[in-house]
Amino acid sequence: MKKIMIFMVTVFLCTGILAGCSAGEKNDPVEVEALQEAYLGEGVEDLNFFPVTDAGYVGDPMPFYDEGKFHIFYLLDERAGHTGYHPWALCETENFCEYEDLGAVIPFAEKAEEQDIALGTGSVVRAKDGTYHAFYTGHNDARSPKEAIMHAESPDMKSWTKLPEDTFYAGKDFSQDDFRDPYVRYMEEDDCYWMLVTTRKGNGGVIVRYSSKDLKTWKEEGIFFENDMDTDSNMECPSLVSFGGKWYLAFSDQWPFRQVHYRMADSPEGPFSKPENEVLDGNGFYAGRLEGDGEKLYAFGWNGTKQGHQDSADYDWAGNLVVHEISQKKNGELVPVVNALVQKGAAREISFTSLQKTDSVEQIKNGWRFSGAEYEMVEFQKLRGNYLLQGTFQNIKKNDRFGLAFHMSEEGKGDLNLVFNAEKGKLYFYNTEDWENAQPQSRADVDFGNGELEFSVMIGGGVVCVYVDNQCALTARMYTSQGAKWGFFSRRSEVSVQDVKLFR
Repeated sequence: MKKIMIFMVTVFLCTGILAGCSAGEKNDPVEVEALQEAYLGEGVEDLNFFPVTDAGYVGDPMPFYDEGKFHIFYLLDERAGHTGYHPWALCETENFCEYEDLGAVIPFAEKAEEQDIALGTGSVVRAKDGTYHAFYTGHNDARSPKEAIMHAESPDMKSWTKLPEDTFYAGKDFSQDDFRDPYVRYMEEDDCYWMLVTTRKGNGGVIVRYSSKDLKTWKEEGIFFENDMDTDSNMECPSLVSFGGKWYLAFSDQWPFRQVHYRMADSPEGPFSKPENEVLDGNGFYAGRLEGDGEKLYAFGWNGTKQGHQDSADYDWAGNLVVHEISQKKNGELVPVVNALVQKGAAREISFTSLQKTDSVEQIKNGWRFSGAEYEMVEFQKLRGNYLLQGTFQNIKKNDRFGLAFHMSEEGKGDLNLVFNAEKGKLYFYNTEDWENAQPQSRADVDFGNGELEFSVMIGGGVVCVYVDNQCALTARMYTSQGAKWGFFSRRSEVSVQDVKLFR
């Protein structure tokens, strides 16, 4: 069996991208050996926060917790030009720092005319007799209907037998071509199984519920949830969990925002209400499914690669696995927080000091204080691998702008910037150096209320995820966070960053 890879590396890395460089420009290719100079934590065993398989990229995760381990099925995006695509693959973890890759376990069909020439998202459930059942989308653009719900079973989650006789299609009231992403769970009170399916009725996205006693025949129970986002978007990859005395429904809007949303209720029947902050991340985290281990709740999604593997480009489909721990507030609302198992695993503190800083920046105990000058920065040694960065921003005032910069230039400015904007009440991600004159690629709401924000930043595999003060998470693709310098910056803001620690 293979360990899942931390990062996919070609023969050449570019100082800005993985591919698409042209000679004589800023992003000229550099031989890998040229980047093997000293980096922070060199020689310390690396972890793996955001895995990607050596066979391709991670698409829609389908987590299933069983016997002390998370079994994470996912759509394998091989990008290989086959007629069929997206077989189900499987990786497993107990600690979210190490993953074992078991490769493809449910293949797509061999013949182009078959319903499941492409596999889509689904879920896994364990029956009372111990048999595992996978329900998945069978997709074929050449057929009508294009999509169906299909069934396979297994004794061990590794060897699967497809059961084509159990295939079923949308009823007459719902879309024949948008009918997918089955999520199945056992409902103990009713002694039956529920299945939630993403589909459409008329011009709107809906989630339809089905029920079954035997996991073979399914009865349509009508609309479970209708789009309440003032859009006509599909609600992809639904999941329904009970946690802390509440029921939570999560789904991803297929357009226009492409974020993971959740709703809450006192009963699995609803009604489901929309919390004030009803998303779990920005648009760098998609297809998030909720799954618990009996004590804690997690959201499993992916951070997309980018077109042409360029930091400056738009997101593509599939990429690295991203897992948030989910905390429950007293009012029942959910918030993503840094994973406690990652904090436990990243226990080796790395000492570091600044390589350079603006003269007006004052170094203080365990941190730095900015003077409020036009632009100030503190720059640090190169990163390579997986890190957990933690600290606190203090003395924040209502119009301040400050943050973290990655892939810093000789002038001390970053091509990739996480900008805290107190005036707007936002954390923005800009994939450009000129962030003051650009539109952010991702954003999250932040309450700057008391002028102090704790932060945790997970870095690895070309992915950066920042958690803010138990308020929000923002995940972003940053290829060149690897092999490059990074730092803190301030724009006309007298903030300080303190208690800064780096672990791996």
